[in-house]
Amino acid sequence: MPKYLIQASYSAEGTKGLLAEGGSGRKEAVERTLASCGGTLEWMYFAFGDDDLYVVADMPDDVSMAATSIAVRATGAIRSRAVPLLSPADIDAATRKAVDFRAPGA
Repeated sequence: MPKYLIQASYSAEGTKGLLAEGGSGRKEAVERTLASCGGTLEWMYFAFGDDDLYVVADMPDDVSMAATSIAVRATGAIRSRAVPLLSPADIDAATRKAVDFRAPGA
């Protein structure tokens, strides 16, 4: 199953919700949301800085990840981005794939 790193920041309204529900409440909400599109939560951490939340999730496919992202972001409570993650085996397969490329000026 494809794996994604999700980086997110709460809006002021989203932060109010976090204050009301706490971290455990938000974790349960994330698990429910991912499961509704066939995904699972691998891990979730809150953080200081530009991003408030880091999540690694397994999703069935890119469309499921996009659907989840669109629904969550549409609330305005959170700004997020999902980064597809590749395993070492994925990179091994990529390095064995023939690519027809000519460098500029070559």
